[in-house]
Amino acid sequence: MLNKIKASAWIVALGITATASAQQTKLTSYVNPLIGTAKMGHTFPGATVPFGMVQLSPDTDTLQYLDKGRYNPNMYKYCAGYQYTDKTIVGFSHTHFSGTGHSDLGDFLVMPTVGALKLNPGVATVPRSGYRSAFNHETEKASPGYYSVVLDDYKVKVELTATERVGFHQYTFPEATDAHIVLDMVHGIYNYPEKNVWTFVRVENDTLITGYRQTLGWARTRTVYFAITFSKPIKSYGSVNEKQEMYGGFWRKFNQKENFPDLAGRQLKLYFNFDTKANEKVKMKFALSGVSSAGALLNLRTEIPHWNFEQTVAEASAKWERELQRIQIDANQETKQNFYTAMYHAFIAPNTFMDVDGQYRGLDQNNHKAGGFTNYTTFSLWDTYRALHPLYNIVQQKRNSDMVKSMMAHYNESALHMLPIWSHYANDNWCMSGYHSAAVLADAIVKGTTDVDANAALNACISTARRSNYEGIGDYVKYGYIPTEKSGVSISNTLEYAYDDWAIAQLAKKVGRMDVYEEFIKRSANYKNVFDKDGFVKRRDANGNFLPNADLLSTHGQGLIEGNSWNYSFFVPHNPTDLITLMGGTKKFLANMDSLFTMYLPDKYFAETEDITREGIIGTYVHGNEPAHHVAYLYNFAGKPWKTQQLIRRILANQYKPTVDGLGGNDDCGQMSAWYIFSSLGFYPVAPGSDEYEIGSPIVNNAVFNLENGKQLKITVQNQSEKNMYVKNVLINGKALIGTAIRHSDLMNGGEIVFVMADKHSK
Repeated sequence: MLNKIKASAWIVALGITATASAQQTKLTSYVNPLIGTAKMGHTFPGATVPFGMVQLSPDTDTLQYLDKGRYNPNMYKYCAGYQYTDKTIVGFSHTHFSGTGHSDLGDFLVMPTVGALKLNPGVATVPRSGYRSAFNHETEKASPGYYSVVLDDYKVKVELTATERVGFHQYTFPEATDAHIVLDMVHGIYNYPEKNVWTFVRVENDTLITGYRQTLGWARTRTVYFAITFSKPIKSYGSVNEKQEMYGGFWRKFNQKENFPDLAGRQLKLYFNFDTKANEKVKMKFALSGVSSAGALLNLRTEIPHWNFEQTVAEASAKWERELQRIQIDANQETKQNFYTAMYHAFIAPNTFMDVDGQYRGLDQNNHKAGGFTNYTTFSLWDTYRALHPLYNIVQQKRNSDMVKSMMAHYNESALHMLPIWSHYANDNWCMSGYHSAAVLADAIVKGTTDVDANAALNACISTARRSNYEGIGDYVKYGYIPTEKSGVSISNTLEYAYDDWAIAQLAKKVGRMDVYEEFIKRSANYKNVFDKDGFVKRRDANGNFLPNADLLSTHGQGLIEGNSWNYSFFVPHNPTDLITLMGGTKKFLANMDSLFTMYLPDKYFAETEDITREGIIGTYVHGNEPAHHVAYLYNFAGKPWKTQQLIRRILANQYKPTVDGLGGNDDCGQMSAWYIFSSLGFYPVAPGSDEYEIGSPIVNNAVFNLENGKQLKITVQNQSEKNMYVKNVLINGKALIGTAIRHSDLMNGGEIVFVMADKHSK
């Protein structure tokens, strides 16, 4: 840990002016990586650096995606590999998603063991049935950039840290002549026997191993290369291939099971043997690349050219401290824990996806070199366009600009000439609704936070939005909505396409292409075509008829994805004024809003929806999923902003707690956390693509933004208390705010925004 003097000098060297309190206490001390959604199992507790390629973390079980030929619902708990309630650890793998509702990855599981060699993980219900080990949370420690735990069955202390592309392991062994490090190339998350397409390993010498594996999963063609180096020579090694190929060729001339350096197969597992003294530390550096094993080796030698584990821990912690210092808050202890853990979650992904020399694997499965930008992957855009990327447009402008450029590279490499929908590891997995990369591009360009070619970006948006053979776009253009017989998610796709079309129109207007603006502003009104006369969205057939007997509470069979009509009927973020009209006017709209947040939703309506639990619901409003994240702010548009302020305080307190089950739903690559960050500061981007943020009710005492343009923005909250939840007025650099919207320029110009709070609401 940096001492107080060094920390202060380090912050000054970064060009960041720290407050006195920030100098006294490192902001990383408020972060708890174990905070998450324990009931869903999507906590990511391991070692990573901000936006790193490596997420080195424990996996606590090895459930298979299929059970007796059908989807195994228990698999869902292991989207991030780790389940807090489990009693055993099967090993430590190098790639993970953070809080997603589907999964992949879990590459290259490593497990240190002592005693009889075991190459299968065994099962949790039978102690010591495989290489897994019992562990205790009392010996488990997690902080930004560091993780440690004691494996009780082997008396091995595991410590993990990372750089952007290298995982660094330190194992403290007991005295043993039978110490092993197992490398399981079969293990994966959402795994099944056919997921591994091929694996390859070369033992280059007694301390260096290289190889790769290619998988068929959520990402269809995903290849990850690696390079491993040990701090001490291997005594001996061996392997098993659990799936023999139909044709083995003449490799049978060799005994490939023991000390053979050239291995390949679909289901490889390896072990490396050591003699260890009592408390001897065996270290391992494990580098990744999407390009080649040579690229992985270059990453390894460049990022960690030494064996000083503590130095790497300190550097990882310092990287996190730098990112957290972008927003310094004064608040109570619980708010600080929630806030900085939310910032930690918000800066885990998207992930760097290129080698130190700029080489990366593209969507065309060829290798490219990034010219002047960092290439990123892991774009969970259905989630993150709402608040995460808008947050980056304030506090991570350079990174977000590079993410926009990465999306453009994806488009240029796409045979379909489409921007990413949900992309990771040189693939698009096509998950969820909409083409929300268009909203991310539009938001960055409208706000002036990227130097990407705006016309080229607009052309990419147009090409994506005109892809008529993708998920009902052709029908959407033909009918003005997607008929229910054409799609099982006809309503949600119609609504989300309409919003994205509005974002494209804003981009077109920005660059002065008014013909494109007119086309897409017209398309952006298609949301009207799925609203029935009672003001709720319902399925509609190709003849224009609304289907009878709509169930407004059900999340299944109603033309919607991960939400019911009560939540989706408020999804017109780009035109709340017209939404009020569609619902029958202000009085009816307000009644519907009140009902959304007070009406009880019986369990049966979300029992089969994995992403939703009772903890993530307030009334019928599902905060634990994304489609309604903007809804609490819609009272602002109906002349009742104090109701927004009441709700924001309630949601912040109800849905975010500094505990292992503290989040009311999936974090979804940082979206839940970005909502918390914005809302705790007092404003939120209701419609990304606009330069406006709607005010809510801040819970911090004050905050300082250290902006990349060299300016500082200070948020001061006067009369802050739990009781004083209402905003009496807002002053921007001494000038009273008229209305409820703060502009992006108000933030980026720096200065001070003052919220004056009161215990009674004011119109």
